[in-house]
Amino acid sequence: MKQPSSGAWIDDFLTQDTPRHKSLVMTLCGDAIAPHGGGFWLGSMIELMAPLGVNDRLVRTSVFRLVQEGWLVASREGRRSRYALEPKALPRLARANRRIYSPPGLDWNGRWTFLLAPTNTIDTELRNLLRKELEWEGYAMLATGVMAHPAPDRDSLREILARCGAEDKVFACEAEELPGVGSRPLPQLVRDGWDLGGVVDGYRHFIDSFAPLLAQLEANPEVTPQDAFAIRSLLVHAYRRVQLHDPMLPVALLPQPWPGSEAYELARKIYRLTWARAEEHVMAMLRHEDEATPAADEDFYQRFGGLRD
Repeated sequence: MKQPSSGAWIDDFLTQDTPRHKSLVMTLCGDAIAPHGGGFWLGSMIELMAPLGVNDRLVRTSVFRLVQEGWLVASREGRRSRYALEPKALPRLARANRRIYSPPGLDWNGRWTFLLAPTNTIDTELRNLLRKELEWEGYAMLATGVMAHPAPDRDSLREILARCGAEDKVFACEAEELPGVGSRPLPQLVRDGWDLGGVVDGYRHFIDSFAPLLAQLEANPEVTPQDAFAIRSLLVHAYRRVQLHDPMLPVALLPQPWPGSEAYELARKIYRLTWARAEEHVMAMLRHEDEATPAADEDFYQRFGGLRD
C-alpha cells in the first residue's frame, strides 16, 4: 500500500488539531529561534509560519502579544522589525526546554520538598503569584500556604523565588516518612496532590496522533526541508502542550505503564528523523533576512539525548 506523503499528513494534522497561533510562534521561538542566537526579523517568522498555515496578519498579532507579555523585545531598522527573546524570559524558556528535550524517569530518594508560606509573612498577591509559578513547575498545593514536590529542580526553585521577590519570605525544607507512627505512606501524597488523568489522556492522544507518522517516516525517511521543518515544529508543539502539564514526578510514584515514557520515545525518534532537514529550512528562512544568523549552538545537539549519535 502506498504511504501517504508527509505534506498530506501535515495538512491533515493542521485540519484536525489546529494549533493556537501565538502558542505556535512561542514553540518556534524555543525550538528554532533560540539555538540561532534568539533573534529574528519579522519577515523570517512570517516565512517560517507559512507552511504551518498561519498568515502574516496572524503572525504580526501573535508577535505583538508576546512582546506585551514580556517574552520578546522589539526594535526597528527602517521599515523592518526585529525581535529577540527577552533576557528576563530566558530562564523560563531554558526550564521549558529542559523538560521537553530531557527523558522522564527522575530518580527518587524517598524525600519530599515542601514550601511553606505562613499567612503572616506573605501577602495574598505574592502567594497567588508563587502558586501559579510553582504549579507550572509541577508543585501541588496541599493546603493553604503549603506546596510540595517529591523531586524538584533546585535551580528552578531558586530562580522562581528570586524572580517573584519571595526570597527570605517562604520556608523550603525536605522531609521523609517517619516510620512507626501509623501514618499514611508518603507516596500516597501523589493521589491527594495531583490529578494525573488529564496528563495521561494528553499523552495517549499524542501517541495516537504521531505513531502513524513515525511509521510513515521510517518507511520513507526522505522529506523536503520545508516538510521536515513543519513536522518537527508540530511535533514539538503538540508534545510541549502535553508535557508542560506533567508535574514530572519520579516514575516510582506514577501509575504504570506511564504513557509519558512512550510519548517521549516517540517524540525522540521523530525529532531525530527530521531535525537535519528541518535545520536546512530554518537557516534558509533566517538567513534570507540576516546572512549573519549563526548556526545552531551546541545545546541544540544535546536535545533528546544527542542528535549526532
